[in-house]
Amino acid sequence: MDKIFLDEVRLDLIIGIYDWERQVPQTIQLDIEIGLPHSRAGQSDDVADTIDYGAVVARIRETVSEKHFNLVEALAEHVAHLILHEFGAPWAKVRIAKLGMLRGVKRVGITIERSA
Repeated sequence: MDKIFLDEVRLDLIIGIYDWERQVPQTIQLDIEIGLPHSRAGQSDDVADTIDYGAVVARIRETVSEKHFNLVEALAEHVAHLILHEFGAPWAKVRIAKLGMLRGVKRVGITIERSA
């Protein structure tokens, strides 16, 4: 399977279960792998034969600005669902990390893999 990857996508959003987490936006980092439904783009050299990763990032930014998430798990499910159902990917791996949330810990988060 051919895969597109997006590393270290940064978003600032309100996320968390504690009152102090909902006071100001937090920076989160996404690392995403997207399975392609076929490998035609390698032969055709046409963006119509692949998944436009710029459109994926734009759509993620748009949808997370419209919603509030309590948990990184829910955000990861949202992103994976969007990639599978709006962009037609057969498989997606989404890793989401909150940066600097715990003293002495660089990042905390979750990795999920989902299939259509």
